[in-house]
Formats: sequence, C-alpha cells, structure tokens
Amino acid sequence: MSISIEQRRQHRLMTIEKSLAKRHRKENAFRRMGLLAVVTGMTLVAILFISILMRGVPAFWQATFYMDVYFDPEVVQLEPKPERESGESQFAFNERYSQWLTRAGLVNWQTLIDNALEEALGEEVEPRQLRDLRALVTSGERYALRDRFVEDPSLLGQTVELKMLASANVDVWIKGNIDRDLPDARQQLSAQTRTWADQLEEQGVIRNAFSTSLFLNTDSRSSLASAGLAGAFMGSLFMMVVVIGLSVPLGVSSAIYLEEFAPKNRLTDLIEININNLAAVPSIVFGLLGASIFIGYLRLPLSAPLVGGLVLTLMTLPTIIIATRASLRSIPPSIRQAALGIGASRVQTVFHHVLPLALPGILTGSILGVAQALGETAPLLLIGMNAFVANVPGTPLDQSTALPVQIYLWQGNELRNFFEARTSAAIIVLLGLMLSLNALAIWLRKKFETRW
Repeated sequence: MSISIEQRRQHRLMTIEKSLAKRHRKENAFRRMGLLAVVTGMTLVAILFISILMRGVPAFWQATFYMDVYFDPEVVQLEPKPERESGESQFAFNERYSQWLTRAGLVNWQTLIDNALEEALGEEVEPRQLRDLRALVTSGERYALRDRFVEDPSLLGQTVELKMLASANVDVWIKGNIDRDLPDARQQLSAQTRTWADQLEEQGVIRNAFSTSLFLNTDSRSSLASAGLAGAFMGSLFMMVVVIGLSVPLGVSSAIYLEEFAPKNRLTDLIEININNLAAVPSIVFGLLGASIFIGYLRLPLSAPLVGGLVLTLMTLPTIIIATRASLRSIPPSIRQAALGIGASRVQTVFHHVLPLALPGILTGSILGVAQALGETAPLLLIGMNAFVANVPGTPLDQSTALPVQIYLWQGNELRNFFEARTSAAIIVLLGLMLSLNALAIWLRKKFETRW
C-alpha cells in the first residue's frame, strides 16, 4: 500500500517535533547543570567567607584592662624632662636628652602596673604570686607606659585611667577559646591567674574593646597580644607602589607595540608564545628567579619591599600584556581605518583614537593583575620576606614583611587558639583590600566603557 503525501508530511512533522523536543530537553538540562554549577560555586564561596568571618571578626575585639594607674614618684625617680637652655648647642642638648631617656628606660614600669592590678583586685599580692599577677597584662604594656610618660612627664604624681591589653592567654580564657574544664596541667594560665581574670571581668575592669593594636602595631614575639599588621601593611604598600610603577607602564607599552606596531614575523610570534607561557608559570618560579638575580647577582637588600615589588612585577607583566592586547583587539578596525583615512598617522591613530577606547579593559586588566600580586606569598618567601621584622619600614629598601606572609607566619604560631582568630582577621583585611581593588576595576570599566 502506497503512503500518501499527507502521511509523509505528518511523519516528517512528527520526526521534527521529536528532534526539537529532544534538543529542548538537552538545552534545559544543560541550563540546569550550569545553574547548579553556579549555585554550587557561590555556596562554596559563601561557606568560605562565612567561616573566615566567624573566626576572624571576634579577633577585632580584644580583652582590655581599664585601670587607674598611679605614676608613683617613689617608683619613677626621674628629674624633669630636659629642655634646651639658652646658648646650649644642639649636640649637647641631644646628649642630655639621650641620657634622660636612658634613665627613663631603667625605671621599673612594671611596678606601676602591678600596683594598679592590686588596687583593682582590692588585695595585696604576695611576692611569690607576682608571676601569676603579671601573666594578666601583656608584657609590651610596660614599654607603652614608659613611652606615654616620656611624651608627657607631667603625669608624675597623677592617677590616670589607662587601657592596657590583656595577655594572649587571658584573652583566650575570657573569650572561652579554651576548655575551662581541662585540668590545671593542661591550662595555659595558673589557677590563681584564672581566678583573678574572672574576678576582674566581673568587676568590669576587663572588657572586650576594639583592637586598634591589630592595625597600629607591628609583629611581636615577646608580647603576642599586641602583635599587629602595621609593618606588613606598609611592606605590601611599598611593594604595590613598585609593581604599579613598573608593571603597568612596561606592560601597557609592550602590549601596544606588539599589537599595533610590531611586524608579524617569527620573532614576534616567539615573543607572544613566551608571554603566554610566562602567564602560566607558577609564582614560586618567579621567586627563584628574583632570589637569583636581584639578591644573588645585583646584591639588593634581603627581605626588602623593593625586591618583592620587582619579583611581583615580573609575575604581573604577562597578565597585563595579555589583558591589554585583548582590549586593543576588541576595538573595531573601522576606528583605525577612519582615523587613517582622514590623515592621522599610525601613532596618532593608536594614541588618540584606539587607546582611549581600550582604556576600560586596560585598567581592568592592570588592577586585577596588581590585586593578584597583592595576595602572592610563595615568591616572597624565597626572597626572605618571612623574616621577623619588628619595625615599620620607612623606605622600600628597609627590611619588611607583607600581609600574605604575615598570615603565613601567624597560622604557624604555637599559640593556635589565639592566633587562629588573628590569622582569620588578617585574611579579612587582605580580602578587603583585594575586593576593593576588584571593585575599583569594575567601577573604572563602567565609567569609561563605550557601547558600540
């Protein structure tokens, strides 16, 4: 029996409908898989951020003593602060002032803190209990007390309410970051110190306060509670100045030449291939290169932000070059042809017409490259920036560390129940800087973006 034309048409329509339905099912399945992948990724990122925030935010508040400190003249036996006399040379005055500072440093400032603690406790502490008493306040506060008096000697004989950081172990105890039911042998504080800490907390002498020391102090090994990020922040700042000052001009200039002016031959092809390969090289390789050239051959200072900036510049250059070339390629050829058609030179065409239109992409790529460099750790470890530095660097040639390296050092500290939270707080600071740079890149792209 022959099949009619209408039946054949119906059969073809059914076949097409089945094919379309199958394609639609596959398309919907692909969309669902893509949506699932996005949701999964966002969920994992949210879990990571929430975990860091839950651990790090409490570290921005620290156990702090609010005590009345009496600057007892019997303890602080110092003559008035020297003032320059009429006719006295600057050298002679500096010598007298240095001697006065030396005598101020020999004063037993710890006694003033001990007396303030005894007054707050309302009891006299026996000599054998002094060690337990001094475990309450971090050791760096006696130097802060000295510096405060040197700045204002009129405090002698006065009683002043001062804020002092509790020791790291007391901070852990007050916040409940250690099991209070552990036996004494496994506790970080003696039973007497723990009792005093609880008593002072009940009296309101110990309160949680915002930790300015985290931002204003440098790292410390003797006074762990006062360890801060000031030195690492300045080290990272100096490095970023070097990176921005070198990688952005060099990277953008190289990309403009390769994309707009360089002849297309084997040499430029080889250069392009090597730039693409360098963008995929692990960052630790750049650290080895920097240690070999900048420190081993050029004899630049070890652990200096200048060296760190040079190493990160080498690492960032391929990223900026690739991003800039991609931005230049995105400009329609008609822009170049129109400029050349009205008599503009090649240089005028590039710098007056193409480059302004490519600026959003160039800025975005440059800022993202700098943000990536800000978070690098491995190359900095190889040039010695993991060394302990207790001072804030004044120039790019001074020894320093960096924020990611400081995080690396803190996470390995033996007092884990204190530094785990502080490490997460430092991560929040670093993430805040990186997110700020990324937000700046997005804003600049939107501001200068041209829609075709």
